[in-house]
Amino acid sequence: MWDNEYIPFDWAIRRILRDKANSGVLEGLMTVLLGQPVKIVEILESESNQDSREDKYNRVDVKAKMSDGEIVIVEVQLGRERHFMQRILFGVSKAVTEQLQVKQDYENIRKVYSISVLYFDLGSGDDYVYHGKTTFKGMNNPDSVLQFTPREEAIVKDDTKRPVSPDEVYPEYFLLRVNQFNAVAKTPIEEWFEYLKDGIIKPDTTTPGLQEAREKLDYMKMTPQERHAYEDYMVSVHAAKDVYDTAVAEGRAEGRAEGLAKGLAKGRAEGRAEGRAEGEARGIAKGREEERRENARRMKKDNMPAELIAKYTGLTVEDIEKL
Repeated sequence: MWDNEYIPFDWAIRRILRDKANSGVLEGLMTVLLGQPVKIVEILESESNQDSREDKYNRVDVKAKMSDGEIVIVEVQLGRERHFMQRILFGVSKAVTEQLQVKQDYENIRKVYSISVLYFDLGSGDDYVYHGKTTFKGMNNPDSVLQFTPREEAIVKDDTKRPVSPDEVYPEYFLLRVNQFNAVAKTPIEEWFEYLKDGIIKPDTTTPGLQEAREKLDYMKMTPQERHAYEDYMVSVHAAKDVYDTAVAEGRAEGRAEGLAKGLAKGRAEGRAEGRAEGEARGIAKGREEERRENARRMKKDNMPAELIAKYTGLTVEDIEKL
């Protein structure tokens, strides 16, 4: 572990990275993901697509305009959301439509990139970063991918004068599944995940954005007021995690006991093994289901932020508000 303590990304994007003066950190993340230099020229309205109280608790959005006019949405999702993929689509759709004023031509629409930093488990894939884009393939010949003719390409080329294809017109999506990263950081994207997950930045890093992060996100360089707010937040994070881990452990213990009793009743070694396995699974599920609501009530009573309760219990903010 390095001597320096760096502020977690989910905290930084709430309080620090929305400032244009600190945009180099986000520019670095986008540069690594997009494979091209990114320069933010404007931080647009951060919560323009947050239309409900639950959205404001559960996620943080930063919408930026790059030097060539393309739009980037960086979203940090703190808790689970039932219709998460649809919500991403909604946010991107608003970013597209908000680019046009009345009577403007469609040529004014710029490409949108959506980058979601997920601090919860989503899906069952074994990778930690996923990239999605729109391609048009033949129904009769899937190997045939639609391309522009030279004349069509000339019409849709933007000011960068780079070649374009149909998939370059439509939004692209990046899902960064922080919890799934367990590799030793060797590449720029791995170094970024090491910071996103564990707050680690190598002292000799040359990865875009992380050099700026060492300067901007050093705990020791915070003001006393910033440190106080940050420390209160981290206390809430650790308390919520302890409550959640305790609930899981108790569920496992209950499951093992139930499984052992069932196996002994059968009087067979295979029954004991089956009983333990089944009992542990049932116990974990039962423990989580019964305990997480009670834990959420306790955390809510202690005035913990709703997004933290959602993050460590798996409940939605809407469910928490009903407790």
